[in-house]
Parts: sequence; C-alpha cells; structure tokens
Amino acid sequence: MKENYQIILNETIDMLKKNGIKPSLLLHSCCAPCSSYVLEYLSEYFSITIFYYNPNISPKEEFTKRVDEQKRLIAEMPLKSSIKFIEGKYEPQKFFTLAKGLENIPEGGERCFKCYALRLDETAKIAKNNGFDYFTTTLSISPHKNAQILNQTGARLSEKYGVNYLFSDFKKRNGYKRSCELSETYGLYRQNYCGCIYSKNEAEKRG
Repeated sequence: MKENYQIILNETIDMLKKNGIKPSLLLHSCCAPCSSYVLEYLSEYFSITIFYYNPNISPKEEFTKRVDEQKRLIAEMPLKSSIKFIEGKYEPQKFFTLAKGLENIPEGGERCFKCYALRLDETAKIAKNNGFDYFTTTLSISPHKNAQILNQTGARLSEKYGVNYLFSDFKKRNGYKRSCELSETYGLYRQNYCGCIYSKNEAEKRG
C-alpha cells in the first residue's frame, strides 16, 4: 500500500503552525522550474536554503545554465521569506560510477533510484553538518519521479545522519501544474530531459 506523503506533510505543517515555529530547511533542488512551486508553498512555514547538487547533469553547460536560472528565480520571485542558496560541486564522475552497468535501463528505474540516493545523501550530510532542522528534495514534483522511493530514501538517510527528513509529494495539490504556470510567469528555462546523458538520449529518441 502506497503512503500518502502529502498527508504527512500537512500534519507536519499543522504542528509547526500550532507551536509557532519556523524551522530551517535544506531543500535539494534539481532545477528552478521544479523548485518554484515548492518555494511558494513552503516559504511560509520554513526558513529555506536551496541546495543545488546534481552531478548527474550533462553536459557541464547544462549544469551551469540550471544554476543560473535557480539563482535568478530566487532573486525575482516574491516569497514569504528570503531564500538562501548553496551551490554544490559538479561531480559527474560520481554519477557515472553509480550508473555503471545500468546505462540501458529506462528512465524511472534502478539507475534513477541510485541517483536519488546520491543527491539526497549529500543533502542530508550538508544538513547535518550545518545544523538544519529538516532536509528534503523538490524531485517528487515531477510525474516521472517515484515519490515512494524518494521518501523511503529520505527516511533511511534521516536515520543515518540524525536529521529530520520532510516527507512530501509535491506533485499533489496540482503542484506540477503550478510549477508550469510559475515557469511561464518567470520565463524560466524548462529543459526537456531530467538531466543525465541517458535521459537526454531517451528524450531525443522520442523526438
């Protein structure tokens, strides 16, 4: 039976409002479009720092372009509180190492699950080392990402590093639709593939 992570997020937010607290959140972001709705939604309840860590992205120019768009969105989007930004290292070899032997698996399979874990592990580590109250990722906003696996990975890393994971499924509440609307409002670059060379090849085959 699938867990409804939106209900768990609702309960967390209700608890924060009841206690009158606004904890710090390290939010892993894959790109500006996916972060747009999440920032709009959560900035009222959390003090957010965006962590852009995506060693899967190819080529380097694509990585840089997404970084620039993320920074621009943070600067231009009016939110309930100011957003801080941490740019992670570009470490493509880490991704290619985990993808070895999984190159031909279709997007959405085991290679992607390992990629989730790679990015979330670094996020959890940074959250722990810098005293954040919570960490989470924008990845679940995509219809192509497995929210069950993402949240299970987050829970495991929460235990490993001793920092709270914010359970969520941002595609709920029409989150993906809203992210598309915000992307249009701010003229955001919206890529046609997830980020890695394998997803790019799949996108090109689809035409």
